[in-house]
Amino acid sequence: EKQRDIKANDSEYNGTFNYAVNKIKTSKYTWYNFLLINLWEQFHRVVNVYFVILVVLQFIPEISSLNPTTSIIPIIVVLGLTAMKDGFYDYKRHKSDSSVNNRSSSVVKDETLTEEKWMNIKVGDIIQLKNNENVTADLLLLSSSEEHNLVYIETAELDGETNLKVRQALPETGEMKDNLRTLRQFNGHVKCEAPNNYLHKFTGNLYWNNETFAIDNENILLRGCTLRNTEWCFGLVIFAGPDTKLMQNTGKSVLKRTSIERLMNKLVWLIFAFLLLLATVTAVGNTIWERYVGVHFQVYMPWASYAPNEYMSGFLMFWSYIIILNTVVPISLFVSIEFIRVGQSWFINFDRAMYYEKKDLPALARTTTLNEELGQIEYVFSDKTGTLTQNIMEFNKCVIGGTCYGEVYNEDGIAIVPDDVNFKINNKTYLFGLIPSCKLFLIKFLPFLTKSTPNADFSFNKDAENSFRFFDQRLINAITSGDTKVHEFFKLIAICHTVMPDFSPEGILTYQAQSPDEGALVGAARNFGFVFKERTFNTITVSELGTDVTYEVLAILDFDNVRKRMSVIVKDPEGNITLFCKGADSVIYERLGEATDEDIKNATTVHLDNFAGEGLRTLCLAVKRLNEESYKVWKEAHSKASMALEDREDRLSAVYEEIERDMELLGATAVEDKLQDGVPETIANLSNANIKIWVLTGDKQETAVNIGYSCNMLTEEMKNVFIISGYTFEEQAYEDMQCEDSPRSVLSSRDDLTPVCNTLAGFILQSCFLLKLNVVVHTSKVANGRSIVFQQDGENKFGLVINGHSLVHALSEELAIKFLELATLCTAVICCRVTPLQKAKVVELVKQNQKAVTLAIGDGANDVSMIKAAHIGVGISGEEGTQAVLSADFAFGQFRFLERLLLVHGRWSYMRICKFFGYFFYKNFAFTLVHFWYSFFNGLTAQSSFDDWFVTLYNLVYTSMPVFMLAVFDQDLNDEYCIKFPKLYLPGQTNELFNIKIFFRSIIRGIFTSLALFFIPYGAFVDGMHSDGTNITDLQTLSIVISTSLIIVVTLQVALDTSYWTPINHFFIWGSIGIYFLVTFAMYSNGLYQILPNNFPFVGVARTAFQFPSLWFTVLLVSAICFLPVVASRYLTSLLWPTYTEKVKRKMKAAESLHAMSEKIKSKFQIKRRGSRARSGYAFSHERGFGDLITTGRM
Repeated sequence: EKQRDIKANDSEYNGTFNYAVNKIKTSKYTWYNFLLINLWEQFHRVVNVYFVILVVLQFIPEISSLNPTTSIIPIIVVLGLTAMKDGFYDYKRHKSDSSVNNRSSSVVKDETLTEEKWMNIKVGDIIQLKNNENVTADLLLLSSSEEHNLVYIETAELDGETNLKVRQALPETGEMKDNLRTLRQFNGHVKCEAPNNYLHKFTGNLYWNNETFAIDNENILLRGCTLRNTEWCFGLVIFAGPDTKLMQNTGKSVLKRTSIERLMNKLVWLIFAFLLLLATVTAVGNTIWERYVGVHFQVYMPWASYAPNEYMSGFLMFWSYIIILNTVVPISLFVSIEFIRVGQSWFINFDRAMYYEKKDLPALARTTTLNEELGQIEYVFSDKTGTLTQNIMEFNKCVIGGTCYGEVYNEDGIAIVPDDVNFKINNKTYLFGLIPSCKLFLIKFLPFLTKSTPNADFSFNKDAENSFRFFDQRLINAITSGDTKVHEFFKLIAICHTVMPDFSPEGILTYQAQSPDEGALVGAARNFGFVFKERTFNTITVSELGTDVTYEVLAILDFDNVRKRMSVIVKDPEGNITLFCKGADSVIYERLGEATDEDIKNATTVHLDNFAGEGLRTLCLAVKRLNEESYKVWKEAHSKASMALEDREDRLSAVYEEIERDMELLGATAVEDKLQDGVPETIANLSNANIKIWVLTGDKQETAVNIGYSCNMLTEEMKNVFIISGYTFEEQAYEDMQCEDSPRSVLSSRDDLTPVCNTLAGFILQSCFLLKLNVVVHTSKVANGRSIVFQQDGENKFGLVINGHSLVHALSEELAIKFLELATLCTAVICCRVTPLQKAKVVELVKQNQKAVTLAIGDGANDVSMIKAAHIGVGISGEEGTQAVLSADFAFGQFRFLERLLLVHGRWSYMRICKFFGYFFYKNFAFTLVHFWYSFFNGLTAQSSFDDWFVTLYNLVYTSMPVFMLAVFDQDLNDEYCIKFPKLYLPGQTNELFNIKIFFRSIIRGIFTSLALFFIPYGAFVDGMHSDGTNITDLQTLSIVISTSLIIVVTLQVALDTSYWTPINHFFIWGSIGIYFLVTFAMYSNGLYQILPNNFPFVGVARTAFQFPSLWFTVLLVSAICFLPVVASRYLTSLLWPTYTEKVKRKMKAAESLHAMSEKIKSKFQIKRRGSRARSGYAFSHERGFGDLITTGRM
């Protein structure tokens, strides 16, 4: 579909295009296709296909020595559990779909309103919406109950923003109001864009009564919005159901896999190759055995007709051993992983320490497949505004006509900046708003401040808010004295915005702003006497120092990320036309006229730099006077561009550029965005965990640098902070910022090096070379091995700041790798003035070229691209909506929770899953290879060494729950120590706890365990005899001895691996041994044998074998041989070569012992004191009397 063509109230015409109805379907299955589709999806996994093939092979009696149930039951359980999980979540989607589709809506039919279910609404219908109702479909607004046909909507479901937005019907259609006859007769013809996912863009035309009317996003109500403060409205359905922009944005999630999962896929192929090798060895061995040994048994055991010679016998044995040794690739492994991850995700969701009480926001794991990856993060890419800062803006300072307002000086001439922090000295209160890097310095000199700072006098303004604080009385004086520049400055702030006023039933005025910046600015204008009171589609009313003035709004040139500015063209009551513009200093300065006062411009620039240095967010304000003729010419061009069906946005941007030039600079504003609680401490601790944090922000360079210092990313100890701020590839592009008292720059302190090049390319290349000379390699022993950490020498740490213009060239093919190399050699990297696309490109650059796991964290829609690009995306539920959260893998309310997510939950999840994998491969190789060793004693004929039921239940029942509980509950250290010692996080970054080496170590241990499990019982029972002379040398008895030893050995092993014991662990670990004996006695009982004699051939063997003392001695011997060397090895390794984790464990145990001892002493002391008080009610007030002095005669 290239273009949508609709006629209102003409279902026959619209039906020819087969447009989608309004029914939505987010579920995948129906009751009749669930089984087929779900199985089809599950068989896309190679492992599931592999096990089904094994089941089929087991039904071939010529090659199968196992009962098919040994493989049928596990595959059915795995497929069934997965299907149940998929079905449960799809059922929830069905319920959600049904709830939405069965909502009712009022449709205009036959000049009446008819109730219809949402799913029956069609394109071309006209429907009525009432206050607080959800918008049914994407509608062209026709009319409303409000003046000028305005409607107010809330878009929380679309972008998470709860502030009200305004939409307006065309004046021509608005005349229909709620006249049902006129609405029914409406035959407008709409041609517009095809369905797409652009929420903030719409292009179309309405053809009606021989006229053409342009339609844009301001005339459209999108599904997902909610009608607010509007009694009713009518709309024409443009897009329905799956074609709506809401549904177009609910695309399929990108499948993310962890590095351990990718390693697992490789290991599975490796294990499969090992299985083929074992099958080949046994097949060749069977061929040789049949030729030289088996041929002599032809009389007793003739070859079967389907295996007339040794070669065919060997070929069939190959497939037989594929079946019998298939448990080296256990199917239960994969289903266990899914449930383990679900359990780990629940711990994240219910972690009270990550609950943000202020907004009632718990942490949320929106995916269950990436938990262990949280323990392997090396790079964190963070937004600044709303992520590191609170995104709650306060008007702080401004500069008008070159004069700065907002600076406050005490009686000693010391500049102070008021804030929420109150200091009391000698019963006097002092208010200071200080950036963190300066706060401690000024607090030191607080005794010199002897006079409190009063708030400015806002008594002239009855609309001023009591909570508003501003301390520079000079600005109030300028306003009350009639300073025209100051008046025009605040008039611009009160007019140039998209804020909506809202009056409570009590008459209290509040503002609904699309961004916190706008809300702060309009609120400041209100407090300074320029109160924005009312807005219609073409007017705006401002109370200017108590006098209401209504301006006619001729055009709104809205803000976007490309323009970085917003303009409003208004006509005042005297007929004067004025363009008011506000935006980033870079774009405003480019559009100033030649007549601009250079002194004002230079002074404003200096103040802007100072504002940014204090971490304040700045906007420049400019104005332009227009005459009637030039405006008419521009308006005609604007009308043509706004009605274009193709490239409308580009044409409008070009028209905007024509009028936004030759402006006059009024001044600039500075609002403060405070840091969130705990941000500096979190960044410092994550840095100690060898996690590199890069800040990617759209803010000014100076603001970004200041926040970098405030957050402890940039520190005074750094030797240099390099700033790359060029605009072209050839331009000199760096600035060397030396910290106070720091050594000379590395770029200038080495006499043997050539000077730095004056180009961006030369700077990056030579800086990279120079920094390498200052990088040393530190080797620290952590966890289960050695971790090589590349980092700057303590005396030579560096920071890098680069702006968006330079980043364009730095990300080019010629420089990308060298830029990455330079950035990775720096302790801190800040990219400022970057676009959302550049954020994603930086993440992709690191992700593709560094063998490291990346995490991106943000709170706004502009962070979605980098959140999706990173291995793991984290969304913060902030002031900019929830689009970041909806695109993220994990979400919470504050940046400081990232510390706990990574250092606690991430580390635990990684440690647990690594233990799980190592143990799982160990126990399965120990179990499976017993068949292989036994084959050399049965002519390599694929005879099983275990009962078929033991083979079936080994992974499903006997050994599944202990390791599952280990992988869900285990903690080597508590959460307090995980945060206190961040270097504990390092093993995950280098894959130390599970890698190829650990895998082979587990395999080798499994092989040696299998050797002990088979050959020791075989040697003990090969010529065994009971005390009564009966022979006990039979397969069933040997099988019981081996299986009992196996269960005890692998259970003791999981107990040895468990660091954190809970009642649940005790129950399942020791209970698994009890379950083994109960099931063994039950299955080998006479009752089951009598019911199904062919399925339970080991009748009575348990009852008989467990009576032999030799069995218990053999089991004890095997367990000791398998278990004690592991215990001894771990003890000696821990004693002689302790890892960092083990050292911290000892500290924790020592601290716990000391605490327990102190509590014990305290308890005893308290008991003693109570006994003393019982004997006497008199007490000395001093520690020692004069008794010895008296008795010795010295007193």
